[in-house]
Amino acid sequence: MTTSRPADSGRFHAAALGIGEIGIGRDQGQLRTFVGSCVGLALYDRRLRIAGLAHIMLPASQGAGTPAGKYADTAIAEMLRLLTALAGGETPRLSAKMAGGARMFAIQAGIPIGDQNVRAIEQALRPLGIPVLARECGGSRGRRLSFDIATTELTIESLGLPPTTV
Repeated sequence: MTTSRPADSGRFHAAALGIGEIGIGRDQGQLRTFVGSCVGLALYDRRLRIAGLAHIMLPASQGAGTPAGKYADTAIAEMLRLLTALAGGETPRLSAKMAGGARMFAIQAGIPIGDQNVRAIEQALRPLGIPVLARECGGSRGRRLSFDIATTELTIESLGLPPTTV
């Protein structure tokens, strides 16, 4: 499983990401994934027209670290590395949008993994100065996510609900 899917401007249309994968792109295209208790995290710089989407499954790598996109701590670091490289020498000013973190299992001891994922992502972004400008987290339904690089819109679809765009 690849941990990143770079996309060249003009040739990129859409990339579907699996668990633990990170997709990045410039100028145009769609980055898509489906999440339940996992979280889809989009980081983007509207000015530079670069973006990435990670499908984060767990809050902390605890030394495992691969694939990088699987864990909140390593996914964010890897996205920063990839987006900085894609920025071509300019310093990205990133913002974030996120969705997922659902409670998919009725019986769970302790804090549900979805809540842990959301909390870990927010705690990792805060000291980096990356604001979360939109979020749709929690609940009990999986979500299909599509992030448009050109418009920076995150479209969220849940079974039985109308799509929302943030």
